[in-house]
Amino acid sequence: MIQMEANISGSSSPTHSKWRKVVYGGMQPGFDDNHTDESFLEEMIMNANVVKRDLLKVVLDAVSISQYLCIVALVVLVWTYTLRNTLNEKYLLFLNVSLLGSGFFILLLTADMIPFNLLLNYLLKNTFFITALYMLSPIYHTLTRSISSNSIWALTASLLILHLFLHNYSGSTVKAPGALENPTLTSNISLNASIVASLLISSRLPSRLHVFAIVLFSLQVFLFAPLVTYCVKKRSFKLHICFSLQLLVLTLIFTYQLHKLLFILLLGIFVFVNLVCPYWLIRIQEYKFEINGPWDEAKLCFNITE
Repeated sequence: MIQMEANISGSSSPTHSKWRKVVYGGMQPGFDDNHTDESFLEEMIMNANVVKRDLLKVVLDAVSISQYLCIVALVVLVWTYTLRNTLNEKYLLFLNVSLLGSGFFILLLTADMIPFNLLLNYLLKNTFFITALYMLSPIYHTLTRSISSNSIWALTASLLILHLFLHNYSGSTVKAPGALENPTLTSNISLNASIVASLLISSRLPSRLHVFAIVLFSLQVFLFAPLVTYCVKKRSFKLHICFSLQLLVLTLIFTYQLHKLLFILLLGIFVFVNLVCPYWLIRIQEYKFEINGPWDEAKLCFNITE
């Protein structure tokens, strides 16, 4: 009799079901909502997405940064020589024509087949742009007459630093022919900062023709130099490296002629960007630790086009 009652009570006691790993099933009876079994950490993966970088490749990639630093340094050198009346307006106009012609020539050689309509559109836009700039030169000449020169120099330096900090060193300021992505917001802010800095410098020049020539030069460099260097790099990486080295040597020569202390400072920046920073990046990769597992958010394995 006692045996029968024990069997009846044992059969009536609730049986615990096995825990199952489900995403949308509600709470399982007998288990907490955050319950995990022993197999939870078996799917943990360490450093699955950590990219191992090569020092030489990082150094070569840093050349793009030094290249644009050289371009900005050359623009500042032209500003300085113009403010010192070393460069007159005729030489600046000749420099503008040379840069514009060589830029279009490099685009035709390095970019993919550019349609004639697109090239004609570029030429028409440049014509309208240059005409409007010449008409607005008297306004730019007297734009900051009531502001002290010290404030102009400080604001120009701040804008150039902002320009270098937000510049897109891996792409182009304007949309390259055949490119799918448009320039980012930060690159547009960087471009606007460089344009304002150019206008501030031009307002300290002696004549309206000086203003037109220096603003046109600055806009050509800040707008189209990243496009030209992007097309050169896309065409041939070796050509990109050779062009960058020539630009680096040219910048250092002109800087040395201007001031030896600036030459040492600029040389130190190039060494820091091309050697010290890549070495630091390789060293800190050793301390990077990343874990992945079933707790990560789900990711789509396809792209949403609509």
